[in-house]
Amino acid sequence: MSDQPHDHPPLAEAPPDCPHCQKPLPLCICDSVTPLESRLGLLILQHPQEQDRALGTARLAAQQFKTAVVRVGLSWPSLAKALGRAVADPARWAILYLGSAKAADLDPDSEVLALTRKGEVAENQRAILKSIDGVILLDGTWSQAKALWWRNPWMLKCQRVILGPRRPSRYGHLRREPRRDGLSTIEAAGLLMAALERRPEIAAALDASFERMLARYQEVEKEHPELTPRPKPRGKPDRRGRKRRV
Repeated sequence: MSDQPHDHPPLAEAPPDCPHCQKPLPLCICDSVTPLESRLGLLILQHPQEQDRALGTARLAAQQFKTAVVRVGLSWPSLAKALGRAVADPARWAILYLGSAKAADLDPDSEVLALTRKGEVAENQRAILKSIDGVILLDGTWSQAKALWWRNPWMLKCQRVILGPRRPSRYGHLRREPRRDGLSTIEAAGLLMAALERRPEIAAALDASFERMLARYQEVEKEHPELTPRPKPRGKPDRRGRKRRV
């Protein structure tokens, strides 16, 4: 057999999107997802210009949990408004912080670290992390996530946390992250929720779903590349506002 790639005709018309993950149906893996029970709430705020439907994972991450919420927009008056229900104390919600602090530099042995507002390691880590009621993730490029942060001052009330993943993102060459510790939304959700609930099976389930999604993407890419456009590098701006090469 020849090793040369075969030419495949494009689809006659664009396939419909899945109403749940909003990916083109050939890329959908929703039928393989079994939602998990979770003590913690999960809120994913997605920038409206996050257009990477083929490789994006926000909605797939939310499907892993029975009570997770995805909101698309730029700003909300409060955590309660974004979540759609009352919140007793926003300080008991952890938000994945976008600052320059890296867990590997502060505490290489920890996969999740609570920070103070000064970006320092908070005291009483175990007590803080044990008290968390929910998790907030910002979905988009680095600059889009920053925009969400600055447009929602109520986030300052939330507990800042950072992640120190043991391995790089499973995206690999499909999408290059601006930082070595950068993860997809579904990987971040799995790592954070598993650590806070002390349930490693959560991370295992989300990682498995992500791997199925990537495998499906690569299968479809061979047959119908028009459905799998490669995203632009998600570069992190430098101090002058220009994107770094990645």
